[in-house]
Amino acid sequence: MKWKRSERLVDMTRHLLDNPHSLIPLTFFSERHQAAKSSISEDLAIIKETFEESGTGRLVTVSGAAGGVKYIPEVTETEVREVMALMKESLGRSDRLLPGGYLYMTDFLGNPKIMDRVGKVFASAFADTNIDVIMTVATKGIPIANAIARHLNVPVVIVRRDSKVTEGSTVSINYVSGSTRRIQTMVLSKRSMKSGQRVLITDDFMKAGGTMAGMKNLLEEFDCELAGTAVLVEAEHTEEVLVDDYLSLVKLRAMNEKDRTIELEEGNYFMKGGTTQ
Repeated sequence: MKWKRSERLVDMTRHLLDNPHSLIPLTFFSERHQAAKSSISEDLAIIKETFEESGTGRLVTVSGAAGGVKYIPEVTETEVREVMALMKESLGRSDRLLPGGYLYMTDFLGNPKIMDRVGKVFASAFADTNIDVIMTVATKGIPIANAIARHLNVPVVIVRRDSKVTEGSTVSINYVSGSTRRIQTMVLSKRSMKSGQRVLITDDFMKAGGTMAGMKNLLEEFDCELAGTAVLVEAEHTEEVLVDDYLSLVKLRAMNEKDRTIELEEGNYFMKGGTTQ
């Protein structure tokens, strides 16, 4: 099959978008489209310029015999602030208040379009960080972890509160909840990670950071290294936070059940160095 340039551009773009952070040899595209490497290089130059101008991300070229091209998803500052504004508007509705001072977020976490944008925002911040695995705690952190993993092209491991027979042998630790000061348990399958892996931990909501600290301690049991921490919503801290460094998109300043008001502001994404174009 003889591909037209327009057809090559569409197919190459789709393949790059579907395989972020993967090094793709020029020979792959050359053989796939039956075209000279010089033509493929010209096509990639067009895609690179389009990605950068549209804020889609960047193409990185690796020279040498084992080289190729790699697509790195990135977002602009404007897009990050749009996501923050969307979160503040959606999560700030009074009908999200639940008895006991809880915030209903299940529908927000279940929206694939929103989660994809959130995932790309966090992936952009950690684009130049060596990450092998995304870790989260079941269940509400799973959509966020999967979204980030999709744009970093790495697997997800899920920490559970109790052991499942389908998990095989597990590692279990006890940790202190930062908000309730209660002893809780975390369990992770021994097959989930390999020694030496760098792990990004994430969750939907953080109060004092007890869950995050617990996951960090669990990493030590696997001889793995913490590469970063991503939080969708952090609460206003009235006590010492148990994690030192993290990125958040939105901060919950206050909730008033009597007046049915929710006060939200932008998180620390930019203050903590979230990278953007």
